[in-house]
Amino acid sequence: MPKTFSALEKNILKTKGLTDAQIKKLAKAGIKGRDDFKTVGDAATLAGLVPGLKADAAAAVLAWALGGEAPAAGVGKVVVESPDVVYCVHCKAKQPKDYKSGELCVSCGKQAEPILSCYWCSASGPGKFCRQCGSEFIPTPEVDLAIQLKRDGLPKDEIPKKLKSMSAADKDLLWGRIRKSRG
Repeated sequence: MPKTFSALEKNILKTKGLTDAQIKKLAKAGIKGRDDFKTVGDAATLAGLVPGLKADAAAAVLAWALGGEAPAAGVGKVVVESPDVVYCVHCKAKQPKDYKSGELCVSCGKQAEPILSCYWCSASGPGKFCRQCGSEFIPTPEVDLAIQLKRDGLPKDEIPKKLKSMSAADKDLLWGRIRKSRG
């Protein structure tokens, strides 16, 4: 007996946006059960096999048939890059191989990898973390606030979290303390 969609599976396919005619076209294309969708693989292929099937309906059918989200374009591919590859923090464009820290982005013209100062050890460098002490870099306008929090005895790893959680009013109060200490 040839394998076909059960009544329940046909009803599910209808809720995903297929018509009875499209379900019959699935069978003509060789898709006679849920397992056959694994061979199809992606929504574009499914839409090509069933004329008139919309892309969103094809994606919904595959998500159901494959037991989760339908594979999106590019998902499942492994991209291996060199550890020294640099992406612009502003436009996410990949920088050329001869890129040096502090240079401008070839795509947007802004500083691709800004040089930041560390609030903990006063070193400077590019990236998200200090290469000297490992602390997370914070935005330049908040370095003085971070230094004050360090003086207050907060641990190195807590300072960036504290700054992110502080309201503008809390930061203003901290700025007031910094101004008073400078005399």
